[in-house]
Amino acid sequence: MDFRLTDDQRELQQAARSFARRELPALARDMEEGDYPVPPEMVRRYGEMGFLGVNLPARYGGLGLGHLEALLVLEQFAMISNAVAFPVFEALVGPVRTIERFGSESLKARIIPEVTAGTSTVAVSMSEADAGTALTDLATRAVATGDHYRLDGTKRWTSGAGHARYYVTYCRLSDEGGARGIGALLVDRDWKGVSFGKREPLMGFRGIPTADIAFDNVQVPADNLVVPAGGFGKLMSAFGLERCGNAAQSLGVAAGALEEALAYVQDRRAFGKPIVEFQAVQMAIADMAMQVDAARLLIYRAAANAAFEEGGLPSVYESSLAKCFANEMVRKVTAAGVQVMGGYGYHKDYGMEQRLRDGFAWGIAGGTTDVQKTNIAAAMVGRRFDQRR
Repeated sequence: MDFRLTDDQRELQQAARSFARRELPALARDMEEGDYPVPPEMVRRYGEMGFLGVNLPARYGGLGLGHLEALLVLEQFAMISNAVAFPVFEALVGPVRTIERFGSESLKARIIPEVTAGTSTVAVSMSEADAGTALTDLATRAVATGDHYRLDGTKRWTSGAGHARYYVTYCRLSDEGGARGIGALLVDRDWKGVSFGKREPLMGFRGIPTADIAFDNVQVPADNLVVPAGGFGKLMSAFGLERCGNAAQSLGVAAGALEEALAYVQDRRAFGKPIVEFQAVQMAIADMAMQVDAARLLIYRAAANAAFEEGGLPSVYESSLAKCFANEMVRKVTAAGVQVMGGYGYHKDYGMEQRLRDGFAWGIAGGTTDVQKTNIAAAMVGRRFDQRR
C-alpha cells in the first residue's frame, strides 16, 4: 500500500495548483461580490489546459486518466473557491459522467467534446418540490411520441440553472411507480418550453446560480435519452463519483482555510510574539490539520479503489463515508479558521467567513450527511432500509 502520489500525479496536481493560484483569486473575489458564474472565456481556458477532461476518454478530447487524478485537480481549484471550481466539478465528477457511462455513442460524441473544450457545460436536474431526499417521488414526466419525448414538469435546486447549456434531467419515463419508472433525458436550455425561475438567494454558493427549471411540452429527441425507465439504479451508481467530487470540494475549502489560518497565526502578533507561539492556537491548528488529512485519505481511497469496483466507479460505502466525513469536517475546520483569525476571520474582506458559508452547503447538496449515514449503515449490513414503512 503506497500513500504517495506518482510523479505524473504530482505534476498534474502542481499544474492545477499553479494555474489556480495565478489566474483565479481575483476572479473568485469578483464572482463572490457580483454573484456571477465563471465567464465563458475562462471556462474555455480550463478546457485548453485539459482540466475539464482529466478522467474523460481521449477520443472525446479528454486526458483518459483516473478519478484520483480528477479529484487532485478539483481540490486545487476548490482551495481558491467553490465557484471557480464548479465547472471542473460538473465536468469531471458530475452529470457528464452519467452521459459518458450510459448515453448512446452519438450522444457522447456530440456532448462530451464540447465539455472537454469548455464550450458547453452540463448540469444535473434532479430535485422537485416534493422529491428531494425522497427522489423516487418525482413527478416530472416524459412521454414517448414517435422520435421524441414530450417532457413536462418543474425542477428545484438546480445548480447552474440558466447558465449551463445542458441538463441531465431525472424524470418519469413510464407509468410504473417509484424507482421503476424513472430514467433521464438530456435537455438543451435553448429549446422551446424550457424556462428558468428567479435566482435563489443562498447563504453561500455565490457564483453558482441556483434556480427552478420549468418544462412545458418540451420536445426532446429520442437520441437524448441517457437512461431509460427502470434505470434509477444506474443513475445512483454514477452518483458515487459525484459524492467523491462533493467531498473534494469540501476538502479544498477546508485545506484553503487551514493554509490561510496557518499563515495568519505566524504573522499576527499579540503580547509581543506571533500568536502561533500560544499553545491554544497550536492545538487549534493541529486539530484542523488532522481533520483535513483524514478527509483527504478517505476521498483518495474511494477514488483509488474505484478501479476495482464494477463499472470503475467508487463504492457506495467508501464514497458515502468520504462525503459525510468531509462535509462535517469542512464545517468544523472553517469555523475554527474564523475563530483563530478573530475579527479578521469574521470580516468579509479576508475570505474565511465565505469559506464557512460555502463549506456548509456541501452537507446538504448531493445527499445530506444523514442520508450518507444511512448509506453507510446499509452497506455495512448488506441491505437497503425502506424509509416508507
